[in-house]
Amino acid sequence: MVHPQALLDELARAPEVPAFEHGARVTTRGELRELIGRFAAGLRAAGAGPGVGVGLATGVTPEGFAALVAVHVLGARAVAVRAGLPEAQLRHILGDVAAVVADGTVPVTADVPVSRVESLLTAYAEPVPQGQLDDIATVVFTSGSTGVPKGVAYSYRALTEGRVWRPPVPGSAHERLGAGFGRYLLFGSLASAVMVEQLGVCLFAGGTAVIPPAPPDFPGVLPRLGITAALTTVPRLNGILDVLRSEDVDLGALRRLIVAGSPVPPHKLAEAAERIGPAMHHAYGQTETGMLTICRADEGLGSVGKPCDTVEISVRDGEVWVRTPSAFAEYWRDPAASAEVLRDGWVRTQDLGQLDRAGYLHLSGRARDVVIVNAIIHYTGPIERAIAACPDVDQAYVVAVPDERTGEAAHAFLVPAPGRAPDLGEVRKAVAAELGEAAVPARFSFVAAVPVAPSGKPDKAALRASIMD
Repeated sequence: MVHPQALLDELARAPEVPAFEHGARVTTRGELRELIGRFAAGLRAAGAGPGVGVGLATGVTPEGFAALVAVHVLGARAVAVRAGLPEAQLRHILGDVAAVVADGTVPVTADVPVSRVESLLTAYAEPVPQGQLDDIATVVFTSGSTGVPKGVAYSYRALTEGRVWRPPVPGSAHERLGAGFGRYLLFGSLASAVMVEQLGVCLFAGGTAVIPPAPPDFPGVLPRLGITAALTTVPRLNGILDVLRSEDVDLGALRRLIVAGSPVPPHKLAEAAERIGPAMHHAYGQTETGMLTICRADEGLGSVGKPCDTVEISVRDGEVWVRTPSAFAEYWRDPAASAEVLRDGWVRTQDLGQLDRAGYLHLSGRARDVVIVNAIIHYTGPIERAIAACPDVDQAYVVAVPDERTGEAAHAFLVPAPGRAPDLGEVRKAVAAELGEAAVPARFSFVAAVPVAPSGKPDKAALRASIMD
């Protein structure tokens, strides 16, 4: 059985159950399965088939997801297009795509044939998966913040044998996670690997994906739509906590609020656990691997949790390596980059960390997120945590900037705690006490809020650019 057969079977098992809710519109699982069959018929007529690249420039809609699954039914290669891409990046992403499915919500200006959604829904064919396990099923492109976007390519084998796109093992952590996904908040972009991954958790748990009518206003959107599960990033979590400090928001229905994408300072996670309760979870993963660990915010203090089902973790010379059937197959058409990260079935995360005796993973920084001062490497993660632990500091972000004397210097951006004014002398003392004088940033700036990249993560490139003029 090859992906997406398990999903098609799940949709057929309970056709009357809502799969999507978008305002007043409800799309049942039976209707979603029919949409998949209609898209498969239309795309096949347009020439899509095994090995053919199909771009997907759609909003977060039942049709957008159905088109993605239909590409997989045909054994083709799905390439999701994120809104707001520069022309050069768009051309790079669509360079070997034969056609694009579009609904008008995501602009497509590259020179590629475009098929409108409505033109593909004129016929129906029973969806019978045609993919081959070792063919590429999906290519997810990174944000391009380090230059040309890298294509993270997943095979049909990863989608078939991974834990997300099949029924969870009874009694597994995956099943326990899905139990909270009765009403999952689906927003942002279907080009987000983590958002679509959690959609799979929702559907196999019998839940409904709830699409907000407008960009969600956290945390108010959660009780308003009766949400039981949602994903958040660290900047968004900071915004949620800002509201909860001054407003009483009823989060009684919430079962899973998962923060992921970048490290969360321990004091911030502790506050989230106190204000949000047992629904608050912390997860760690990568586009290349899917979710690797998860835990409740009030357990595994200082960690990112224990390995998920089917995930193996090994720490080698301080670097975290993982093995999981959900891992990517290659960086699309980049064998050198692939060879650097993929080794004998293992993925080098390029994150630094350690496993404690109880099996919890503790991260200490990224192998490449460093500042090299006088030829000495300083990892920014530990510096950020030392600064953020100061009572008057809410958030801290450290970047490397050029320095004529030392080659590079550390520049720290601080978001003050509400109503507080951090004393930089005390901040410097805290870093020196924790990491030594050499780790103290040479420069500091105060910012009201950290800019957010399209991925939802703190945009360090924008912070660096703000002081490089």
